[in-house]
Amino acid sequence: MAYNKAREERKWRIWKEAEEKQLRSLGVSEGDIEKLRVHDWAIFNSDRRYYEKLQDAGTYLEEVAEDTAQPEVKTVEEFLDSIENAVLYQELPQLDKLTLQALLMRMQGFSVTEISVELSLNKEVIYKRLNRFKKKIKKLLG
Repeated sequence: MAYNKAREERKWRIWKEAEEKQLRSLGVSEGDIEKLRVHDWAIFNSDRRYYEKLQDAGTYLEEVAEDTAQPEVKTVEEFLDSIENAVLYQELPQLDKLTLQALLMRMQGFSVTEISVELSLNKEVIYKRLNRFKKKIKKLLG
């Protein structure tokens, strides 16, 4: 969310007026109240500059993250090409096509029910294939 200087300044003024009213009721001199106001205003401006810069940096970081985002994998071939781990890369091609397709669909957020309908397999078969692969990878990766 962007830093809104006008809103923050309005909140600061309301807070400052309430504080000055309380200081006056306690008998603090106007000179001291004015010194405190100048000091608090300097702090407000310092904070404002910080939050404005923070917003700029946050926007920059979000843009960089979008630029470096991985492209969405849509096919089994793209899925295999995107693997960076050597052990995983050696094991995946040894799987049958249906298990690879089930893994890809699971990565894309499909439920096991949707996968079973799409691949014309029983849900239990999908669960067994995915769990067998998961156990094998856990064993290989340690």
